[in-house]
Amino acid sequence: QVQLVESGGGLVQPGGSLRLSCAASGLRLDDYAIGWFRQAPGKEREGVICINEADADDKTIYADSVKGRFTISRDNAKNTVYLQMNSLKPEDTAVYYCAASPRRYGRTAINEYDFWGQGTQVTVSS
Repeated sequence: QVQLVESGGGLVQPGGSLRLSCAASGLRLDDYAIGWFRQAPGKEREGVICINEADADDKTIYADSVKGRFTISRDNAKNTVYLQMNSLKPEDTAVYYCAASPRRYGRTAINEYDFWGQGTQVTVSS
């Protein structure tokens, strides 16, 4: 059974940082393109950042709103993907989801992702 589990969310002040983790069981994350998505109350789920399958090039796709602030990385030994979020803003408040796509190259198209985590809440507020 495939399971993705996000962790690391919480309450942080504006300008602060958080690192989210996405740990997998039942599949090898390095065989998949990985995306982080988020959904704020009353808004549609949106792609935040995507990384290609581990054997592909290391090009990363960022949403314009997070460029220069968010980064994605893999720890293949731990079968885990991370989302490092710096310089957080109140508008980053959302539930954050990781997802795995069988495609070689990650994109922010939600329908390309077969496996999803349950989400972790990130709240940026003073």
